[in-house]
Amino acid sequence: MDWFLLLKGLILGIVEGLTEFLPISSTGHLILVSDLLNFNDEKGKVFTIVIQLGAILAVCWEYRVKLRHVVMDIGSRQDANRFVLNLLIAFLPAAILGLLFIKTIKQYLFHPVPVALAFIAGGLLILWAERRQHVVDVERVEDMDWKHALKVGLAQCLALIPGTSRSGATIIGGLFFGLSRKAATEFSFFLAIPVMFAATFYDLYKNRDILQLDDASVFAIGFVASFISALLAVRGLLRFVSQHDFSVFAWYRIGFGIIVLITAYSGMVQWSA
Repeated sequence: MDWFLLLKGLILGIVEGLTEFLPISSTGHLILVSDLLNFNDEKGKVFTIVIQLGAILAVCWEYRVKLRHVVMDIGSRQDANRFVLNLLIAFLPAAILGLLFIKTIKQYLFHPVPVALAFIAGGLLILWAERRQHVVDVERVEDMDWKHALKVGLAQCLALIPGTSRSGATIIGGLFFGLSRKAATEFSFFLAIPVMFAATFYDLYKNRDILQLDDASVFAIGFVASFISALLAVRGLLRFVSQHDFSVFAWYRIGFGIIVLITAYSGMVQWSA
Protein backbone atom coordinates (compact mmCIF):
# COMPACT_ATOMS: atom_id res chain seq x y z
CA MET A 1 0.00 0.00 0.00
CA ASP A 2 1.37 3.41 -1.01
CA TRP A 3 0.96 5.49 2.18
CA PHE A 4 2.20 8.65 0.47
CA LEU A 5 -0.50 8.27 -2.16
CA LEU A 6 -3.10 7.83 0.59
CA LEU A 7 -1.81 11.01 2.24
CA LYS A 8 -2.21 12.85 -1.06
CA GLY A 9 -5.79 11.58 -1.26
CA LEU A 10 -6.52 12.74 2.27
CA ILE A 11 -5.08 16.22 1.67
CA LEU A 12 -6.95 16.72 -1.59
CA GLY A 13 -10.19 15.45 -0.05
CA ILE A 14 -9.93 18.01 2.74
CA VAL A 15 -9.07 20.78 0.27
CA GLU A 16 -12.08 19.90 -1.91
CA GLY A 17 -14.51 19.78 1.00
CA LEU A 18 -13.33 23.00 2.62
CA THR A 19 -13.26 25.04 -0.59
CA GLU A 20 -16.19 23.71 -2.65
CA PHE A 21 -18.85 25.89 -1.02
CA LEU A 22 -16.71 28.87 -0.03
CA PRO A 23 -16.28 31.67 -2.61
CA ILE A 24 -12.60 30.81 -3.12
CA SER A 25 -12.73 28.18 -5.92
CA SER A 26 -12.33 24.49 -5.14
CA THR A 27 -11.21 23.77 -8.72
CA GLY A 28 -8.49 26.39 -8.48
CA HIS A 29 -7.25 25.03 -5.16
CA LEU A 30 -7.29 21.44 -6.42
CA ILE A 31 -5.30 22.42 -9.52
CA LEU A 32 -2.67 24.17 -7.39
CA VAL A 33 -2.44 21.55 -4.63
CA SER A 34 -2.43 18.67 -7.14
CA ASP A 35 0.42 20.41 -8.94
CA LEU A 36 2.39 20.76 -5.70
CA LEU A 37 1.75 17.11 -4.78
CA ASN A 38 2.61 15.93 -8.31
CA PHE A 39 -0.80 14.31 -8.53
CA ASN A 40 -1.95 16.11 -11.66
CA ASP A 41 -1.78 13.25 -14.16
CA GLU A 42 -4.89 11.73 -15.75
CA LYS A 43 -5.60 9.53 -12.72
CA GLY A 44 -5.22 12.53 -10.41
CA LYS A 45 -7.73 14.47 -12.49
CA VAL A 46 -10.24 11.62 -12.25
CA PHE A 47 -9.62 11.51 -8.49
CA THR A 48 -10.59 15.17 -8.14
CA ILE A 49 -13.82 14.36 -9.97
CA VAL A 50 -14.69 11.50 -7.61
CA ILE A 51 -14.12 13.45 -4.42
CA GLN A 52 -16.58 16.13 -5.60
CA LEU A 53 -19.28 13.56 -4.94
CA GLY A 54 -18.33 13.54 -1.27
CA ALA A 55 -18.75 17.31 -1.07
CA ILE A 56 -22.12 17.39 -2.82
CA LEU A 57 -23.47 14.54 -0.70
CA ALA A 58 -22.60 16.63 2.35
CA VAL A 59 -25.04 19.31 1.12
CA CYS A 60 -27.67 16.65 0.43
CA TRP A 61 -27.25 15.40 3.99
CA GLU A 62 -27.35 18.89 5.54
CA TYR A 63 -30.57 19.75 3.68
CA ARG A 64 -32.04 16.24 3.60
CA VAL A 65 -35.30 17.30 5.29
CA LYS A 66 -36.02 20.10 2.81
CA LEU A 67 -34.98 18.01 -0.16
CA ARG A 68 -37.21 15.14 0.97
CA HIS A 69 -40.18 17.48 1.33
CA VAL A 70 -39.54 18.93 -2.13
CA VAL A 71 -39.42 15.49 -3.72
CA MET A 72 -42.61 14.42 -1.95
CA ASP A 73 -44.45 17.65 -2.83
CA ILE A 74 -43.56 17.90 -6.53
CA GLY A 75 -46.78 18.17 -8.51
CA SER A 76 -48.93 18.88 -5.47
CA ARG A 77 -47.46 22.08 -4.02
CA GLN A 78 -46.71 25.25 -5.97
CA ASP A 79 -43.68 26.21 -3.85
CA ALA A 80 -42.02 22.82 -4.48
CA ASN A 81 -42.69 23.09 -8.22
CA ARG A 82 -41.27 26.62 -8.32
CA PHE A 83 -38.17 25.54 -6.37
CA VAL A 84 -37.41 22.69 -8.80
CA LEU A 85 -38.11 24.91 -11.83
CA ASN A 86 -35.76 27.59 -10.48
CA LEU A 87 -32.97 25.03 -10.06
CA LEU A 88 -33.50 23.77 -13.61
CA ILE A 89 -33.47 27.29 -15.06
CA ALA A 90 -30.31 28.21 -13.14
CA PHE A 91 -28.63 24.92 -14.09
CA LEU A 92 -29.06 25.14 -17.86
CA PRO A 93 -26.81 28.09 -18.91
CA ALA A 94 -23.59 26.69 -17.42
CA ALA A 95 -24.50 23.15 -18.49
CA ILE A 96 -24.89 24.21 -22.12
CA LEU A 97 -21.74 26.32 -22.20
CA GLY A 98 -19.82 23.61 -20.36
CA LEU A 99 -20.70 20.98 -22.94
CA LEU A 100 -19.66 23.33 -25.74
CA PHE A 101 -16.40 24.70 -24.36
CA ILE A 102 -15.13 22.56 -21.44
CA LYS A 103 -12.47 20.81 -23.55
CA THR A 104 -11.00 24.15 -24.65
CA ILE A 105 -11.20 25.57 -21.14
CA LYS A 106 -9.36 22.58 -19.67
CA GLN A 107 -6.68 22.80 -22.34
CA TYR A 108 -5.82 26.46 -21.83
CA LEU A 109 -6.99 27.51 -18.36
CA PHE A 110 -6.51 24.50 -16.05
CA HIS A 111 -3.03 25.67 -15.05
CA PRO A 112 -1.67 27.54 -12.00
CA VAL A 113 -1.03 30.99 -13.53
CA PRO A 114 -4.49 31.41 -15.14
CA VAL A 115 -6.01 30.16 -11.87
CA ALA A 116 -4.02 32.75 -9.90
CA LEU A 117 -5.21 35.54 -12.20
CA ALA A 118 -8.82 34.36 -11.75
CA PHE A 119 -8.31 34.32 -7.98
CA ILE A 120 -7.28 37.97 -8.03
CA ALA A 121 -10.00 39.08 -10.45
CA GLY A 122 -12.65 37.29 -8.41
CA GLY A 123 -11.39 38.85 -5.20
CA LEU A 124 -11.62 42.34 -6.67
CA LEU A 125 -15.15 41.60 -7.88
CA ILE A 126 -16.19 40.50 -4.37
CA LEU A 127 -14.75 43.70 -2.87
CA TRP A 128 -16.69 45.76 -5.41
CA ALA A 129 -19.86 43.84 -4.66
CA GLU A 130 -19.49 44.40 -0.93
CA ARG A 131 -18.89 48.14 -1.30
CA ARG A 132 -21.97 48.83 -3.41
CA GLN A 133 -25.38 49.37 -1.89
CA HIS A 134 -27.08 46.02 -1.39
CA VAL A 135 -30.83 46.22 -1.98
CA VAL A 136 -32.62 43.05 -0.87
CA ASP A 137 -35.68 41.98 -2.87
CA VAL A 138 -35.61 38.28 -1.92
CA GLU A 139 -35.15 37.26 1.72
CA ARG A 140 -35.64 33.50 1.30
CA VAL A 141 -34.91 30.93 -1.39
CA GLU A 142 -38.63 30.15 -1.45
CA ASP A 143 -39.35 33.74 -2.56
CA MET A 144 -37.24 33.54 -5.74
CA ASP A 145 -38.91 33.64 -9.14
CA TRP A 146 -37.60 32.35 -12.47
CA LYS A 147 -35.99 35.66 -13.35
CA HIS A 148 -33.81 35.59 -10.23
CA ALA A 149 -32.91 31.98 -10.98
CA LEU A 150 -31.92 32.77 -14.57
CA LYS A 151 -29.71 35.66 -13.49
CA VAL A 152 -27.91 33.48 -10.92
CA GLY A 153 -27.56 30.77 -13.57
CA LEU A 154 -25.94 33.22 -15.98
CA ALA A 155 -23.57 34.35 -13.22
CA GLN A 156 -22.64 30.72 -12.65
CA CYS A 157 -21.27 30.56 -16.21
CA LEU A 158 -18.28 32.59 -15.01
CA ALA A 159 -17.32 29.60 -12.86
CA LEU A 160 -16.37 27.66 -15.99
CA ILE A 161 -13.12 29.63 -15.68
CA PRO A 162 -11.06 27.73 -13.06
CA GLY A 163 -10.22 29.92 -10.09
CA THR A 164 -13.42 31.95 -10.39
CA SER A 165 -15.42 29.76 -7.95
CA ARG A 166 -18.87 28.35 -8.66
CA SER A 167 -20.13 29.27 -5.21
CA GLY A 168 -18.51 32.69 -5.46
CA ALA A 169 -20.12 33.42 -8.81
CA THR A 170 -23.58 32.32 -7.66
CA ILE A 171 -23.46 33.91 -4.20
CA ILE A 172 -22.04 37.26 -5.33
CA GLY A 173 -24.27 37.16 -8.40
CA GLY A 174 -27.23 36.59 -6.09
CA LEU A 175 -26.24 39.65 -4.06
CA PHE A 176 -26.05 41.76 -7.22
CA PHE A 177 -29.53 40.58 -8.23
CA GLY A 178 -31.29 41.36 -4.94
CA LEU A 179 -30.99 38.16 -2.91
CA SER A 180 -30.21 38.34 0.79
CA ARG A 181 -26.92 36.83 1.94
CA LYS A 182 -28.70 33.80 3.37
CA ALA A 183 -30.88 33.28 0.27
CA ALA A 184 -27.91 33.66 -2.10
CA THR A 185 -25.79 31.25 -0.06
CA GLU A 186 -28.49 28.60 0.29
CA PHE A 187 -29.49 28.77 -3.37
CA SER A 188 -25.82 28.33 -4.27
CA PHE A 189 -25.77 25.17 -2.14
CA PHE A 190 -28.93 23.80 -3.76
CA LEU A 191 -27.77 24.68 -7.27
CA ALA A 192 -24.56 22.77 -6.65
CA ILE A 193 -26.52 19.51 -6.43
CA PRO A 194 -27.62 19.15 -10.09
CA VAL A 195 -24.54 20.95 -11.41
CA MET A 196 -22.00 18.79 -9.60
CA PHE A 197 -23.85 15.52 -10.04
CA ALA A 198 -24.13 16.13 -13.78
CA ALA A 199 -20.51 17.23 -14.17
CA THR A 200 -19.16 14.42 -12.00
CA PHE A 201 -21.00 11.55 -13.68
CA TYR A 202 -20.30 12.98 -17.14
CA ASP A 203 -16.57 13.15 -16.43
CA LEU A 204 -16.54 9.72 -14.78
CA TYR A 205 -18.22 8.21 -17.83
CA LYS A 206 -15.69 9.80 -20.17
CA ASN A 207 -12.77 8.59 -18.04
CA ARG A 208 -14.16 5.20 -17.01
CA ASP A 209 -11.22 3.36 -18.59
CA ILE A 210 -8.78 5.01 -16.16
CA LEU A 211 -10.56 3.76 -13.02
CA GLN A 212 -9.02 0.67 -11.44
CA LEU A 213 -9.90 -1.43 -8.41
CA ASP A 214 -6.40 -0.88 -6.99
CA ASP A 215 -7.19 2.81 -6.56
CA ALA A 216 -10.28 2.16 -4.40
CA SER A 217 -8.53 2.90 -1.08
CA VAL A 218 -7.18 6.33 -2.03
CA PHE A 219 -10.47 7.25 -3.69
CA ALA A 220 -12.38 6.18 -0.56
CA ILE A 221 -10.15 8.25 1.75
CA GLY A 222 -10.53 11.33 -0.44
CA PHE A 223 -14.28 10.82 -0.69
CA VAL A 224 -14.79 10.56 3.09
CA ALA A 225 -12.45 13.48 3.81
CA SER A 226 -14.32 15.60 1.27
CA PHE A 227 -17.71 14.73 2.79
CA ILE A 228 -16.71 15.55 6.38
CA SER A 229 -14.83 18.76 5.59
CA ALA A 230 -17.61 19.98 3.25
CA LEU A 231 -20.22 19.40 5.94
CA LEU A 232 -18.19 21.52 8.36
CA ALA A 233 -17.66 24.22 5.71
CA VAL A 234 -21.37 24.46 4.82
CA ARG A 235 -22.42 24.82 8.46
CA GLY A 236 -19.64 27.28 9.15
CA LEU A 237 -20.43 29.45 6.13
CA LEU A 238 -24.12 29.75 7.06
CA ARG A 239 -23.14 30.95 10.54
CA PHE A 240 -20.53 33.29 9.07
CA VAL A 241 -22.82 35.04 6.58
CA SER A 242 -25.35 35.82 9.30
CA GLN A 243 -22.87 38.22 10.88
CA HIS A 244 -20.19 39.08 8.28
CA ASP A 245 -19.72 40.01 4.64
CA PHE A 246 -17.50 38.20 2.13
CA SER A 247 -14.57 40.64 2.14
CA VAL A 248 -12.29 38.25 4.04
CA PHE A 249 -12.62 35.74 1.21
CA ALA A 250 -11.79 38.46 -1.32
CA TRP A 251 -8.54 39.38 0.45
CA TYR A 252 -7.64 35.71 0.79
CA ARG A 253 -8.15 35.21 -2.96
CA ILE A 254 -6.07 38.26 -3.85
CA GLY A 255 -3.25 37.34 -1.47
CA PHE A 256 -3.16 33.70 -2.54
CA GLY A 257 -3.23 34.65 -6.22
CA ILE A 258 -0.34 37.10 -5.79
CA ILE A 259 1.73 34.45 -3.99
CA VAL A 260 1.20 31.96 -6.83
CA LEU A 261 2.20 34.57 -9.43
CA ILE A 262 5.33 35.57 -7.48
CA THR A 263 6.43 31.96 -7.04
CA ALA A 264 5.72 31.22 -10.70
CA TYR A 265 7.64 34.14 -12.20
CA SER A 266 10.50 34.04 -9.69
CA GLY A 267 11.03 30.30 -10.19
CA MET A 268 10.55 29.55 -6.48
CA VAL A 269 7.98 26.91 -7.42
CA GLN A 270 8.12 24.96 -10.66
CA TRP A 271 4.44 25.13 -11.53
CA SER A 272 3.27 23.20 -14.58
CA ALA A 273 3.11 25.20 -17.80
